[in-house]
Amino acid sequence: MAVVELRPPSYFALAALIDGPLHGYAIVRRAAELSDGRVRLSTGTLYALLDRALAESLVVAGDPYVEAGRQRRDYTLTPAGRLVLAQEAERLERAAKTVSGRLRATTDVAVA
Repeated sequence: MAVVELRPPSYFALAALIDGPLHGYAIVRRAAELSDGRVRLSTGTLYALLDRALAESLVVAGDPYVEAGRQRRDYTLTPAGRLVLAQEAERLERAAKTVSGRLRATTDVAVA
């Protein structure tokens, strides 16, 4: 499987599912929480990225059910989704280390 770069909304929406299945509104809340409020998913954005994740077999959708008078459907991260998420986390970590290292290496130059 090729390494896929995820945009922040997709990254945090998938990350919201690490601990188990969630319905759409819960994904929105958890993604905002995980991103310290930086990612605020609109309904349209959420369901567009879930449709892509379903098509790419990164998530599976459960059967619809009614909760508090609303129809819901839970989404679950698949093993392929976990792999893509892990690869993206590693890519971001490598990028951050590279930039941080360059910043430290050039601190004296920037101050001078």
